[in-house]
Amino acid sequence: MNLKKLSMHPDLDCFAPASDAEKEYMVQMRPSSTFFKDGLKRLMKNKVAVVSFIIIVIITLSSIILPMFWPYRYDQMLGVTPGRPVNASYNNLAPFEYGEKELERMEKGETIFPHIFGTDAQGRDYFIRVVYGARISLSVGFFASLIVLVIGLTVGSIAGYCGGKVDIVIMRIVDIIYSLPDMLMIILLSTVMKEALTPVIEGTVLAKLGVNMISLFIVFGLLYWVSMSRQIRGQILSLREQEYVLAAQATGAQGKWIIMKHLLPNCISVVVISTALQIPSAIFTESYLSFLGLGVNAPMPSLGSLASDALNGMNSYPYRLVIPAIVISLIVLSLNLFGDGLRDAFDPKLNG
Repeated sequence: MNLKKLSMHPDLDCFAPASDAEKEYMVQMRPSSTFFKDGLKRLMKNKVAVVSFIIIVIITLSSIILPMFWPYRYDQMLGVTPGRPVNASYNNLAPFEYGEKELERMEKGETIFPHIFGTDAQGRDYFIRVVYGARISLSVGFFASLIVLVIGLTVGSIAGYCGGKVDIVIMRIVDIIYSLPDMLMIILLSTVMKEALTPVIEGTVLAKLGVNMISLFIVFGLLYWVSMSRQIRGQILSLREQEYVLAAQATGAQGKWIIMKHLLPNCISVVVISTALQIPSAIFTESYLSFLGLGVNAPMPSLGSLASDALNGMNSYPYRLVIPAIVISLIVLSLNLFGDGLRDAFDPKLNG
């Protein structure tokens, strides 16, 4: 009989230090990571979202950089020279066509930059107008989403954290705002504010945007934050009962500090996803309002106003309608696909 097995003394051989090979086999260490890093890794695996993001970056950089080097301005009428009759040969040029004076200069050996998309009915280079239109649409989308983010985040945080009567009052206000038709509000504000704001903004940077665009931003600030506030409120209502929030309250922390340090950081995925999906909605809203004549003032273009102007010559110059329509579709589709990719990557409910 093996008396060693019956012994109460431990077997020292079982406590021998493990070799490096045994450690590598038994211990599989995972590198430290964060919620953002994990979400970014999942996002990079989504090829559709990555391609959409690249398209958005290319369009955004093009709308910013190209006007700095392009030889034509968006409001430059090529056939109009001070003190001379209007040269109609520059009007309604097809893509890569030239006016009479440009052809004469080319015969003399000069190099003339081509009109890639031709010119419009007033002799303005159509390519640079499309580029400026994309800049206006993207600017409206980003700034409107920023307005919605700030207001919705503030209101939703207060309603969710305070609860009780404060929450009831804020939610009833949200319900009332939901019932207001945004198109009617924009038309009314444009009509009312036109007389009041025109002398105020005259001679300023805002005069280029016009009263219609200012009223559009005001409508975004008044109406479009309600969805964001409801989502943030729902998240904070579920988070405020967590132990770390109760611990912060027990130590005497103020509500503002708890919201900023504890609650909002845990809502970051909802904030990012909602903001990313709000941008294409704002761009589409601006586009169809400009199409109806409620957007930027002429001669500043937007993609919607370019499509609206192209209706007059649709039978003769259909590409003028097709080009801005394609750019609008590409921007909105890319932003929607990228927003869906962000939701799939950062929403913890979808990641199990």
